[in-house]
Amino acid sequence: MRAVTVAAVFACAAVRLAAQDVAGHIAAGDAARCRHNAGEELAHFRAALALDSMHYETLWKTSQALMDVAREQPPAQHPRRDSLYAEALVLAQRAVAVNSGGADGHFMVAVASGRTALTKGPRDRVRYAGVVRESALRAVELNPRHDGALHVLGSWNAEIRRLPGMTRFFAKTFLGASVFNQASWANAVNYFNQAIEIAPQNILHRLDLAEALVDDDREQDAMAQLQYIATLPLGCDPRDAAHKQQAAALLQRISR
Repeated sequence: MRAVTVAAVFACAAVRLAAQDVAGHIAAGDAARCRHNAGEELAHFRAALALDSMHYETLWKTSQALMDVAREQPPAQHPRRDSLYAEALVLAQRAVAVNSGGADGHFMVAVASGRTALTKGPRDRVRYAGVVRESALRAVELNPRHDGALHVLGSWNAEIRRLPGMTRFFAKTFLGASVFNQASWANAVNYFNQAIEIAPQNILHRLDLAEALVDDDREQDAMAQLQYIATLPLGCDPRDAAHKQQAAALLQRISR
């Protein structure tokens, strides 16, 4: 009996230690992301995943880290980039399977699906576009203040509107993507504004809003957003420095 009790105590201690290690790696991964070190970020989340492959937060944050690393790949490394996108999608889908009621998992399915779509042909891109929208809508349903998911919905509307007219016609007529009819610049701007209301310091929210406003012939409104971006500090998104450079270049272009 004593042997069994001692064994049970050690088993419980091991479980607690593993949980502490997972929590420690998650905290370290989050800190690395805010230092804009995507490689270190991914290493910590992979370590956490090795300890518990079904841990919800670890799954979606590893997916996010994979996306961060993928976006840093130079154009010549597109096979590695595409592989990272695919792995990110698998882990995001696993996060949803583990916890279908978690908004972050659905959000990462939307993000990873959008990036994976760029590596596919026209028919698959249309299919992925549907997944992006449905996953982002589900995330917002679960958490109406999920600024990332609201941003995805803004981007979805903007990207559909940016498609050439014949491409949209082909998608709607031959691929059955009637949902494309719902895309509008007004929807894009509305979703981006909702995201900004929740996270006003987020550089990407304002940059993508500005780009949508320019495309909608609202350059004065876009300039206000771009000028505000110049005053913002860098956040935890590893791409924030690049986003600020893009904002400055766009401001210079439309100010001429």
